[in-house]
Amino acid sequence: MSISVSNPAQIRRSQTPEKLISAEDLAPGEHFIDGAFRAGSSGAVTDVVDPCNGEPITSVADGTVEEVDAAVAAAVAAKRQWGSMVPKERSEILHRIADRLSEHSELLARLESANTGKPFMVSEDDVAGTIDTFRFMAGALRATTSMAAGTYAAEHLSLILREPLGVVGVVTPWNYPLLMGAWKIAPILAAGNTLVLKPSEQTPLTTLKFAELVADILPPGVFNVVTGRGSIVGARLSDHPDVDMIALTGSVNSGRAVARGAAESLKRVHLELGGKAPVVIFPDADLAAAAKSLRAAGYWNSGQECGAACRVLVHESVADRFTELLVQEVSTLKVGEPGAGPEIEIGPLTSKGHFDRVVGYLERARRAGIRAAAGGAALEGPGYFVAPTVLVSVPDGAECSREEIFGPVITIETFDTEEEAIARANDVPFGLAASVWTEDARRSHDVASRIDAGTVWVNSHLVLANEVPWGGFKGSGYGRDLSIYALDDYSRTKHVMHNRGR
Repeated sequence: MSISVSNPAQIRRSQTPEKLISAEDLAPGEHFIDGAFRAGSSGAVTDVVDPCNGEPITSVADGTVEEVDAAVAAAVAAKRQWGSMVPKERSEILHRIADRLSEHSELLARLESANTGKPFMVSEDDVAGTIDTFRFMAGALRATTSMAAGTYAAEHLSLILREPLGVVGVVTPWNYPLLMGAWKIAPILAAGNTLVLKPSEQTPLTTLKFAELVADILPPGVFNVVTGRGSIVGARLSDHPDVDMIALTGSVNSGRAVARGAAESLKRVHLELGGKAPVVIFPDADLAAAAKSLRAAGYWNSGQECGAACRVLVHESVADRFTELLVQEVSTLKVGEPGAGPEIEIGPLTSKGHFDRVVGYLERARRAGIRAAAGGAALEGPGYFVAPTVLVSVPDGAECSREEIFGPVITIETFDTEEEAIARANDVPFGLAASVWTEDARRSHDVASRIDAGTVWVNSHLVLANEVPWGGFKGSGYGRDLSIYALDDYSRTKHVMHNRGR
């Protein structure tokens, strides 16, 4: 379904015949198992599509249960040697990975933009974040802390050991293929585990390139990739008896499926799922600063961002002025293909299926009487482009303000009292991120403490750092990415008690 309304946004197209990538830039479209690429046994493949025009780029193998089993067996065989390395050895390897990625950063950015449609400013930021993730974990793994050894029972010395879990199965999403891969791979390896990773079948190109780039750095079997569909590859990772943990970044439905599969073997589960981040704007807020911040935080990566500032709750006394400022900011966003130039800020949505889903939300909102003050429709022409949108006159409980649209769409609602704002901010199934906008320091502390989200920003939104944790509550899942808390998630603690009585 596609709707079209009058909108000043125009798609900027590349004016040169050269493509972002060539066949020589691609890694083999095969599974990476035990240190080498391996052709798919079934012969079935999935096309990887350029979202700027809907045309195939290449194809990758569809994995089978048997290929997952082979990858897990390789990871099991490698786990003892990898897990027994001293921290310094693993740290040096992670630094070598970061160096290798840095050497190929321009190629990785082009691959990511070609596969996902990301503007270069987004894909370059993803690559830089990926490199920094490995560098941070390379340092953090050498400085882990635990409860002090001591005599907690008479004449018995207690030691707390931190051990690897073993083999971790990983499922990564289509919106940040390389960066979300790094958020899992780096701490999993740092903690001494081996892994088998399933990238999204829609966006596997940088994951496969990563495997190719690090093949001579990591021992065989430590890192494995099986491409294919979640219903086969992801399901087998979830229920495989030799997989000690399953870690997923993805949709709520994917998280439920993974958790169900993991339940039989009681393996640990790490879930980073969806979000519907409320942005609570009080009357004393710097409205211009808030609008400028949301220009980026609401539309970064075309809104395909689980922490996006997508649901504004603004006090009714300043709602009209804030809406005016936000629409002015949004009207300056530049939409186009990544190859059209470095100034492009909004690319296409990543797939036709997701494009149809987002446009469906916009059409239903229009039929419900919700007005688009900016955008509100797909943009004409090839590719999966949706105009940056601001929906206003949004009633409490509207579908577009409760469900994760995951596109370049911000909804604006109004509130009267502080209690109402907090209650409505929490009245969604998600709890990943939020922001509070006020110049009142006491209010900012109090309101932030009462919002049910894993990250709450004050007078900013979508600012991340490797030193601090990322993860949510409620339907947004559990487990933490980034920071030393990720190392905790991918480790287990063991208590060893020595009788030292004489």
